[in-house]
Amino acid sequence: MESEKLKIFDDNRNQIGVASREEVHRVGYWHEVFHCWFVGKEKDTDYIYLQLRSEVKKDYPGLFDITAAGHLLAEESVMDGVREVREELGIDVSFHELEPLGVINYRVFNGNFIDKEIANIFLYKMSGGFEDFKLQEDEVSGIIKVKFDDFDDFWLGGKETIHIEGFKMDEESNKIHIDQMAGKNQFVTHQNSYYETVIQRIAQKLNSK
Repeated sequence: MESEKLKIFDDNRNQIGVASREEVHRVGYWHEVFHCWFVGKEKDTDYIYLQLRSEVKKDYPGLFDITAAGHLLAEESVMDGVREVREELGIDVSFHELEPLGVINYRVFNGNFIDKEIANIFLYKMSGGFEDFKLQEDEVSGIIKVKFDDFDDFWLGGKETIHIEGFKMDEESNKIHIDQMAGKNQFVTHQNSYYETVIQRIAQKLNSK
């Protein structure tokens, strides 16, 4: 995976070449990623779904994160990013079912790991539930949902913990029910500006007629 080739960009999003995934994160090149946030409605309440990253992942193992996300390879377009939904979650979604939320540049520095992403962000309004997910367990080990209003207050307001509900897979691929409170240390760290933008844009989509 570290040898995968990714397009690299300058600060103005102009492509300047191609580099391996390892080099991208070691040097700190801008590169393209695909983010897809799932939302659903139950009894007039909006929920947002998050994945639980597998414990065997090199980066951020065992933390909750964007529903589906991944790097765009050098030969891929943004439309090809929808494969992440199929691969990680086992849900067959077409690119045309996604609602665009824009492109965001953001940086995360974690020791020697430099992540400078050009994030192509999308929303998927799902009509099903947990039973629809068929997880790629070496990538994703569980799925949770949280109330969207609570998610907003958790990242942008004063809420210190949030109620999560869902499931995770054990070592024998059995589903274990999750129903608990979680703190920010259990989530992948993204810049507050990223959460602010994404949450605001999702809210606009949910409130539009």
